[in-house]
Amino acid sequence: MKKKFCLIGIFITVFCFYYVFAGSIYSMYNDKKAYTTDDILTVIIVESAKAGSESGTSTNKKNNISLQAQAGTGALSFLPAMGASAGNGVDYGGKAGTTRSGNLVAKISARVVKVLDNGNLVIDGSKVVEINDEKEIIKISGIVRPQDIEANNTIYSYNIADAQITYSGKGVVHTGERPGLIARILNWIF
Repeated sequence: MKKKFCLIGIFITVFCFYYVFAGSIYSMYNDKKAYTTDDILTVIIVESAKAGSESGTSTNKKNNISLQAQAGTGALSFLPAMGASAGNGVDYGGKAGTTRSGNLVAKISARVVKVLDNGNLVIDGSKVVEINDEKEIIKISGIVRPQDIEANNTIYSYNIADAQITYSGKGVVHTGERPGLIARILNWIF
């Protein structure tokens, strides 16, 4: 009887060990990456852009004409001395500069909407966060290579081909930042 309990105990121990060990091996090699339509993956958006431009122009042009006559002699000595002078000058100087920078760091889930013939995935996703009647909207779309997807089913935005990332907002704060109607019309005219 002791042998039966001992064998049953060993069998249970071996079974439990096999189940735990095989399960951990299976989960280690069984990734949960997105591969098919309607699978979801997490996009880590890390975008930073900085651009600058500067230009300068300077033009200078001068024209000068001068004509002088001296006092007459002899019978014309009573005429005063005559002189003429003309001048023309053009001067232009211009300088312009622009600098723009932007940073966006976010996480968003995207859905696989199509699997291309070569195995690449077309993704599309959006996220709306509303706080105190202010909406922050992030949208992303693009093409992902399956080998760029990390083991934890994430991908960085710089690995997305034809990426279109939009970050916008709606609400009182965003409306207050826009110039008024008259200012927009004047900016359009001038």
